[in-house]
Amino acid sequence: MQGPLSANELAELEATLLPALERHHLRLLAHGLRTLQAIAARREGSPPDRTALNHWACGVPQLRDDPSFRHTFLDQLEAAGRQLESIASGLGSTALALELPELCRSAKAAADQRLRIDDAGS
Repeated sequence: MQGPLSANELAELEATLLPALERHHLRLLAHGLRTLQAIAARREGSPPDRTALNHWACGVPQLRDDPSFRHTFLDQLEAAGRQLESIASGLGSTALALELPELCRSAKAAADQRLRIDDAGS
């Protein structure tokens, strides 16, 4: 099963100079964005609701056949959707309209903020 991110998109994410943990979080968020866009069949607006997510998941054999995992996976997609909505709100955009460079800038800002807090506590 191929993931929702292209090789070029993965390379773009890996090229960031973010610390490993932030880069991993960025990859997860980018994966969530592309998955939610694919489920919604659009690149604008809000993420699909739980009903739409469940309908999509029931069409994916690996998810359909494992209800416990499906529930957990959909919880994670919803959490990603909330994070994307928060980022988009700060940009005056919508969650599904976000692009990877915007996610990269947001991740860099969050990492910089964390480092400032860490430095202030030292």
